[in-house]
Amino acid sequence: MIIYFLRHASAGEHLANPKKDEKRALDKEGIEQCGYVGRALAALEAQVDVIVSSPLKRATQTASLVGNEMGYEGKLQIETGLRPEATFSDFRKLVEKYARQEAIMVVGHNPNLSQFLGAIISDSGCEASVELKKGAVAKVEMRRSTGTLQWCLTPKLVRALYAAAVESARPKTSRK
Repeated sequence: MIIYFLRHASAGEHLANPKKDEKRALDKEGIEQCGYVGRALAALEAQVDVIVSSPLKRATQTASLVGNEMGYEGKLQIETGLRPEATFSDFRKLVEKYARQEAIMVVGHNPNLSQFLGAIISDSGCEASVELKKGAVAKVEMRRSTGTLQWCLTPKLVRALYAAAVESARPKTSRK
């Protein structure tokens, strides 16, 4: 099984009121990040059977926007095991629920999403230290209960690669 760990994109400042914070939407930068990351995943021919998201608005928006760019046509699955306060045990149950799938994408929040990723790729019982920036995606190949990190892309890196590709595609002007 392949698991893509996607942290929600930029959504502005944290709101003190928990109920209002749950409804906090992506900002302009976050929407752009989703476009870059989704197109990069499509270019990498990443395909998922299921996209599973935290119920918070910024996560569901990220999941939908990135999924659209990848050509995902399935229904977005909402799971409390990806909420900000979810535990690794909650995450394990979520993975077990979707274990029959070849590839899933989980969309959530830090610090727990980075902790889940670190725990999954560490076979020593310790936790590897991996920090997912907003909008970053990591590909993990699972073998039984442990995983191997294949790669991790940040929106900043993807944007730079896109800009470099556009620049190199421009016709070179001859100098006389």
